[in-house]
Amino acid sequence: MYKNAVYAGTFDPFTKGHQDILERAMNLFDEVTVLVAISPTKTPLFSTEQRVEMIQDIFKKDSRVKVASWQGLLVDYAKNNGIGAVIRGLRPTGDFENEFQMAAMNKKLYPELETVFLMTEGRYYFVSSSLVKEVYQHGGDVKEFVPAEVFKKLEEKMKG
Repeated sequence: MYKNAVYAGTFDPFTKGHQDILERAMNLFDEVTVLVAISPTKTPLFSTEQRVEMIQDIFKKDSRVKVASWQGLLVDYAKNNGIGAVIRGLRPTGDFENEFQMAAMNKKLYPELETVFLMTEGRYYFVSSSLVKEVYQHGGDVKEFVPAEVFKKLEEKMKG
């Protein structure tokens, strides 16, 4: 059984849905690395450093949560860091096909890497970083969808 896992995403911003998946993953693994992906095709609301800092702040009291950033293949990060499992969250909004394809490619590239799918809790199944950003950018209230640490940074960004 693997003792460590990686939970990767752009996390722009980190939502309560992400938090729910990570907290439940901590019941399955001794350590989980939250890997903030650096995507050259996306224009993030927050810098990589800001996203890493926010997630570290959220989980500062849990030494089992590590936070890092990575620009490259997830399988390479896992190999380089002795990680044996990937955590992926699934929402009932069409995530499965894409996630299954990604898991199959990861398995082909790194056969020792297992993917563990966790279904997003019902109250968060419609929450996505993209939707939170869109609501936020149109002046909507996103407080109930993000951890307090993220909401604080959103408010600071709003004040400019």
